Amino acid sequence: MTALPETTAKKLGLVIDLDTCVGCQACATSCKEWNTGGYSAPLTDQDPYGADPHGAWLNRVHGFEVGDGPSSQTVHFPRSCLHCETPACVTVCPTGASYKRVEDGIVLVNPDTCIGCKLCSWACPYGAREYDYGHGVMKKCTLCVDRIYNETFAPEDRIPACVRACPTGARHFGDLGDPDSAVSQLVAERGGFDLLPEFGYKPVNKYLPPRQRRGGQGEEQASTVDATPASGGAAERLFAWVDRMLS
Repeated sequence: MTALPETTAKKLGLVIDLDTCVGCQACATSCKEWNTGGYSAPLTDQDPYGADPHGAWLNRVHGFEVGDGPSSQTVHFPRSCLHCETPACVTVCPTGASYKRVEDGIVLVNPDTCIGCKLCSWACPYGAREYDYGHGVMKKCTLCVDRIYNETFAPEDRIPACVRACPTGARHFGDLGDPDSAVSQLVAERGGFDLLPEFGYKPVNKYLPPRQRRGGQGEEQASTVDATPASGGAAERLFAWVDRMLS
């Protein structure tokens, strides 16, 4: 099994605001566009306009209907790799293809040593790993590592493609290991939470809870998080947990 660094100099990650995400899919499409020519390139698509389209997408957005009647609302839930502090996907990798960088905490896959065994996808409770059938290897969010360090870009463009493309500012990028960073302060102010914390993988990415709107009263309140473990497979556990959290 692959060893993990005891600590990382930085903890680069995303903070996603479920209150302002409108489910426009700009993050997913910009991610696909950038990464099909970037670090994880290419991202294959098979039968994209046919009856059974499938391919590698590193960022997906799911929609949940919450509540009934006037108080109901739609919550859009973006999902990608959370760049965990203790990622199970790294520790189960038999070849060391999955690894966590010491300098910034980003979790990556080396396509040259990945054998496509899918152990990482089975170990990840967030369903963040994508098997690329066109190339026989696993692929995942890279936090656009080839963008954020590219000094030929203007400073405002040295952020992940999904963050740059978000029209509502629902996605934030920064060092979550620095308590004084803008993203850390945002998490503290809004009660940002880990996804499925009971598994102990310590995801770096955080979510900001949606505000529950009460129809006709103009009142808002932050949702509370129920961290009770859900049973079933990785996807079932994730969606059951999110459904409970948003209810």
